[in-house]
Amino acid sequence: MIRLVIFKSKAQQCLNMAESEQDLTEDVSGRDAEKHSEAPQELLENVGEQFDQNEGNRSLSSSSRKIIFFSETENAEEKDSTSTPEDTGQPATNEVTMGESPVNQASQSTDLQDEVVSEGRETVSAALSPLADSETHPAEEKKHDSDIEEQMKVEKQMDQVGVRPSVASSTSAQRPSTSGSRSKMDSTSTSQVIEQDGQGTVSHEAAEGARTFSAPPRLRPDLAFCLPNVVTSDLCSCVADDSRETDASLVETAVCDTVFEEKSYIKQNSLNLVWSFGINRDTPVHALHIDNRRLILYASSHTAVINNFSITRQHLLQGHCSPLSCIAVSGNRRWVATADQGPESLVIVWDTFSGIPVQTLFDCHPEGGVGAMAMTQDAKYLATVGRGTVQRMSIWDWTSETKGPLCSVDLSPAFSFQTFVLFNPEDNTELLSNSKTEVVFYTWKDNQLEFASPILTDETFNKIVGLYSQSVFHLTPSQVLTATSAGNLVIWDTVSAPQIQLDAVKSYKKKALKLMNLQSDSITVVTVSDRYIVTCDVKGCIKFYDEQLCLLNWYSNFNLGAISSISFSSQPATKANEKTSYPSQSTISAEQFIVRNFVVATVDATVAHVTGDGCKLEMLLQEHGAAVHAIACNPAQPFICMGSYCGLLKVWNYEKKEPVCSRLFGTGNYIQCVTYNKAGSMLGVGFTDGCVRILDALSLTDELPEPFQYARDAITQITFSHDSRFLATVDSKTTVTVFMLKDKSWQYLGRQNAHFKQIRSLTFGTYLDSNQPRLLSFGEDRVLVEYNLASSTVDDLQILSSERIEQSAIPTCMTWYPPISKESFIVTANNQYKLKLYNATTKMCRKTVLSPMYGSPVRKMEVLPFSNGKENKIGYLAYITDDKVGLQTLPLDGNPHKSCAVICHGRMVSNIACSNDGSYIFTAGGDDCTVHMWKVDLVAHEAVTALGGEELIPFYGLLEGGRDGELFTEMENYFYYSQLRYQHVSTMQPREISTHIPLQEVPFMMRALGFYPTEKEIEDMLNEVKFSKYVDTGTYVTDIDLGEFIKLYINHRPVFGITASELHRVFDVLGYNNENGEKIIKLGELLQLLQSGGECMAEEEVAECLSTLLGLNPEGGSSELISFDAKSASALLEEQLPQEITSELFMNEILGFPQISTCGEEAAVPTAAPT
Repeated sequence: MIRLVIFKSKAQQCLNMAESEQDLTEDVSGRDAEKHSEAPQELLENVGEQFDQNEGNRSLSSSSRKIIFFSETENAEEKDSTSTPEDTGQPATNEVTMGESPVNQASQSTDLQDEVVSEGRETVSAALSPLADSETHPAEEKKHDSDIEEQMKVEKQMDQVGVRPSVASSTSAQRPSTSGSRSKMDSTSTSQVIEQDGQGTVSHEAAEGARTFSAPPRLRPDLAFCLPNVVTSDLCSCVADDSRETDASLVETAVCDTVFEEKSYIKQNSLNLVWSFGINRDTPVHALHIDNRRLILYASSHTAVINNFSITRQHLLQGHCSPLSCIAVSGNRRWVATADQGPESLVIVWDTFSGIPVQTLFDCHPEGGVGAMAMTQDAKYLATVGRGTVQRMSIWDWTSETKGPLCSVDLSPAFSFQTFVLFNPEDNTELLSNSKTEVVFYTWKDNQLEFASPILTDETFNKIVGLYSQSVFHLTPSQVLTATSAGNLVIWDTVSAPQIQLDAVKSYKKKALKLMNLQSDSITVVTVSDRYIVTCDVKGCIKFYDEQLCLLNWYSNFNLGAISSISFSSQPATKANEKTSYPSQSTISAEQFIVRNFVVATVDATVAHVTGDGCKLEMLLQEHGAAVHAIACNPAQPFICMGSYCGLLKVWNYEKKEPVCSRLFGTGNYIQCVTYNKAGSMLGVGFTDGCVRILDALSLTDELPEPFQYARDAITQITFSHDSRFLATVDSKTTVTVFMLKDKSWQYLGRQNAHFKQIRSLTFGTYLDSNQPRLLSFGEDRVLVEYNLASSTVDDLQILSSERIEQSAIPTCMTWYPPISKESFIVTANNQYKLKLYNATTKMCRKTVLSPMYGSPVRKMEVLPFSNGKENKIGYLAYITDDKVGLQTLPLDGNPHKSCAVICHGRMVSNIACSNDGSYIFTAGGDDCTVHMWKVDLVAHEAVTALGGEELIPFYGLLEGGRDGELFTEMENYFYYSQLRYQHVSTMQPREISTHIPLQEVPFMMRALGFYPTEKEIEDMLNEVKFSKYVDTGTYVTDIDLGEFIKLYINHRPVFGITASELHRVFDVLGYNNENGEKIIKLGELLQLLQSGGECMAEEEVAECLSTLLGLNPEGGSSELISFDAKSASALLEEQLPQEITSELFMNEILGFPQISTCGEEAAVPTAAPT
């Protein structure tokens, strides 16, 4: 908004002009315009100087405002008569008060008075004034009547001229102020004043759109954004144009609907979170109702969700990496604080109008994160309680630039774990916290935090107290109420003696005054709304009491479970009249029970909205109340099915964001996995008790008269064949069971325990020469098993092949490679950060590349579906790690810029599914009971990939030192030396130098660079190069250039070097303790193991390697020398090596690794260059 500066003298000139001219709309120019353009500029400069000097001494008017034009004499008198709270002795307050006498201390210029004007109304809002730091001076009250008369005269004259200010914006947004010294809250209100009585009702004189929003000082509105524009040519010349133009931020210009605008945020990431299913049951749900909209705030894993049910839209507040532990809101619900419980805990303050974070507090509680948090009503202060062994209570002034808390105190472990904290809504210096057994009262002043915890036992009142749940400040000053699991309310009051002066009483010194039993059921929530004390219990009953704890009304017919939180709308309730239908109070008078709309949340993840007028219940959310591991997308329709441990199976239309159908199985039926058939008509469901059900995909009714029950342990995986003839499951983690559809009836085919360790992947495929299904399983035992479905009979599931395809790495997942090449592949991932392609027919390893590296190996992966009827050369692979979801471009080549990942859940992600068109990826969070929906942006993904460079540029970045480093120089030297070595070093014949080396030299090059591959790894490397062009050309590749060798080296070398702890574990397993307690292996046993275990070495090879390591023969051995005497080397070994070999001797003396202290065992020994 543009500043409205009205000078009385200039306005009088305009009025004089109006009397002499009939039309003022076109002919205001020349000398008159020049007179109106000089003086105001000088006045504006004076006003700016005085405004900067007196910026901290503003106060709100205590009356309803009018437009008042002060003359120079009036302003001078007002300046002299204005007093601060210290001068008058009146207490300062954090409340915005509309009284009778207008005061504007900040406007001390003789010609300037800034006001917000509402068209057609006499009352206006003080959009410029800061919070009332002082009350009205008596001398100014005497001037009130004359001021109003003067204002009315000017308004009347302006009406005659046709000059009217423009209507103020319906809402005024706040923005951070440059001043960090302001300590009170400003308020900007709409064009009408809301009159509120003791019941929290709004008068009929106030417009429906009237709302009041307050902001902390650093978010206080700037002058240039709080005043309406005077859209008249008469007054344009009174203010310089550039003095009214100021760049506005999104926070400043935002209104309540800004956050839900279609283009409020343009996300250009590869994966964008667009919807969240589920809710954190441990965090409260807050009502953000504005104009009776269904607008709520809750936590979903590590994300806060603003859900607008009126328009079916969510805005997701993303910024945390760990699960949210608590949410706090301000009194007007505009400012929200979220905190997490991770090791690097954050507290983020958000503006709910724009969805923008305005403040972040880092490392608030490093040990365990934040356990409880509260915000003052005026949004200025935050209180946080840590989750560490020794809990710390901290007070933060997040509106200032000060780093660290204002004050902190460590709580005694004897207080038990504090889980709830609350500020006194009437006094920011008082607050409380409670655990299940202790209530702690605090007061803070001058950055000193004092606290006390009164003792209350069953013997105090000879009654069972119970465990504390929540506490609230009573409507009566100095009293506090605490709810217990025994249905009691503990009334605490300040300890005071008659001889002690009232102002000397310490408010945190309280004791239990009374123990009142309200009911037999446990009370879970207690709060205050308007003049009511509200309690909720484990049976879903909501009760309202007056300040004397007399029951006024209750809701017990909602059929809700145990209530975990209740939140009342910030919009006051409408006064009772003949059109309202509030319920009657349970009193003799039976008056209408006037209550605001509110939202309740239960422990089973149900959220309901209750309309006070008419007592209408509307279910907003009915989510999963237990761990969600089972998700699957319908291949034919935009549906996603979710199953949880609470037995709820629910199908959503993820495009319309509405549930399609649901089914709740009995208690104890924990759903572990689900899958659709290819047509999307059937749904297979596996349970933790070994039960398997086949359901209709739309109605969720059983296709079988009785479920299959052939396993005793949980069904961990389930999948259909492409033709829906077979259904395979994994149970007991090692057993595969197959069911077959025959004569339109499902029958049991057989079971096979083909693995001795957990099965990581089970998948159906098709044979290349036919459309018959094939079934494969891959386990942690490194064995790939294929089953012979065609030859299997009832109770006899046969195995077609079983091959060990990994040597040392542990497989994590497997899937079919998309048809983007002529060769059919199976792609696998392992715990050594490698992705491998195996020929689907021969099971030969055809390629090894680096997998995405984002903190943990790839756990599961899914290929994004292709568009039908299009020949694709590029594919995409969606994957999950421990806590991230990512996207990988195909074909695989090891380029790290072709993959991306984002944190998808705070703790652990358990499953992944892709939509039928590849537009969305869904992730299940397991224990956090949530499912997140991610929009795939392939254009943004390819743009990021292109920024990484082409050809070898991305791979140079993976070499130590890059293209100009020592490693690359060594590669070039070794590359050309390898050509000389291949043509014999000692030959006198002319040598041919080229850009390629024979494949036989690759192992020697790898070893020279510090990578010592096994024979199996050498075979895989050579086959990868040899058959790289065989499908296209039918010929073998016999040599390799430097660029391809760099890719081969980077993709095959170990990501991490061998650690000392790994070598120690080998000796722990193979060795035994000697007299000194050291783990040793006898020399003879070591030589025997080298010749018989793993890749067996011949006796000559063992002798050659050990003698070379000990320096008993020239380096290179038989690979460099023409001949090598193994017998003499064996004799030398017996002399040089002791009979008992320890792990330290083996690493330091034989292998020649540097000394590694025990405290640094995890340091990598330099056996291979790290990636």
